[in-house]
Amino acid sequence: MSVVGPNNDDVRSTFTRRNLLRGVGAAGLTVAAGGVLSACGDSEPETGKSSGPVAGSTVTFGSNYSDPATRSAFAALTGSAAASTKTKIKINTVDHNTFQQNITSYLQGTPDDLFTWFAGYRMQYFAAQGLAEPIDDVWEKIGGNFNDVAKKLSTGLDGHHYFVPIYNYPWVVFYSKSLFAKNGYTVPTTWDAYMALCKKMKTDGLIPIAFGDKDGWPALGTFDILNMRINGYDYHVKLMKHEIPWTDQGVHNVFQHWAEMMPYVQSGANGRIWQDAAKTLESKKAGMMFQGTNQVAAQFVSDKADLDDLDFFPFPAINPKWGQDYMDAPTDGFMLSKKAKNPAAAKAVLEYIGTGEAEAEYLKTDQWDVGLAKGLVVPTYNAIQKKSVAEIGKCKAVAQFMDRDADPAMATAMISLIQKFIDDPATNGIASLQKSAESQAKAIYTG
Repeated sequence: MSVVGPNNDDVRSTFTRRNLLRGVGAAGLTVAAGGVLSACGDSEPETGKSSGPVAGSTVTFGSNYSDPATRSAFAALTGSAAASTKTKIKINTVDHNTFQQNITSYLQGTPDDLFTWFAGYRMQYFAAQGLAEPIDDVWEKIGGNFNDVAKKLSTGLDGHHYFVPIYNYPWVVFYSKSLFAKNGYTVPTTWDAYMALCKKMKTDGLIPIAFGDKDGWPALGTFDILNMRINGYDYHVKLMKHEIPWTDQGVHNVFQHWAEMMPYVQSGANGRIWQDAAKTLESKKAGMMFQGTNQVAAQFVSDKADLDDLDFFPFPAINPKWGQDYMDAPTDGFMLSKKAKNPAAAKAVLEYIGTGEAEAEYLKTDQWDVGLAKGLVVPTYNAIQKKSVAEIGKCKAVAQFMDRDADPAMATAMISLIQKFIDDPATNGIASLQKSAESQAKAIYTG
């Protein structure tokens, strides 16, 4: 079976995340971006690649920016890149989830020159498999635009650079300011206060926590935040690498807290996409929703009044030792395919994308993510974006999300196990869930 995108691009046969080869090690953290290149040189007929003049040549770009809002922002970015580099950029857009599920076969087949992807482990994985091309020469031009954390997130296990970041975004608890004011609700900063607020919301006839997990990955964010609030950031990193077993008491504590929260979570989550959950928040049928800003805020941008009414707070503290020091704040960006047909022009595009000018262009349309360039000034930042910058800046460390920090096969295994937990969150089933997770982890990391 092949997946054909809107521009008739063949993204090859269906490989799920479980089909990905095992390997490498996890990565975490986040923060910072910005140069321009003109390239010329000899052609390479034996590979079909061209390193000839950049101006006037065509660069193809595989994109998972399939939602209307993100697609518009990406079009603005690539339009600006084409004008700056004098190249022609052809965008081949594929549904976000389909793109992720087919990424291995896509890169092994006839990929586009550039493709959208994720920092940290997910970047390192494909670099280690020889499916991405190092871009150290690009980083020689743009390195001064990034801080050390962003550089680390863009570096493979072999020490070479493979990735140019464009933005990141925090996972936080969203709510309606007017609903909170009307009902006299107070933003909770502790677990006990959070549970008390959930109980009050339910008494008031609201769905306390909007939630949709049909796609599987949203629940990974809930696991991550509970894990970091209870056990800390270092524990998260070690668990993702399987340096701590999934049968550990710390994991048990995560699911115990989750089970305590479940009576207040929107029922039927496994049959609901997160966009529909966000609609219940927008309509004020739900009181809160834990999700990434680039998802929830993006659903509100069509109505300025709704966007102005939207606010968020960091997930409440559970263990005083860690407080609210950590969160997921994933970084997205772009990579160069190993089989790129036009690497010289593709690198020119990446050099432009690595500038503050490019980020500012993207963020004129994107009203939910935040840029990474040092000294980036974006006059169009709304209140959500300004607050995102501030809250990420308060963190002692930020993670990249389970399906980016762990082996892809392990993340897929946890999606299945967590969805079973969501259907039946009885605490007496937690030990069995942990044993299943540990069995999967042993097969994936040592098999």
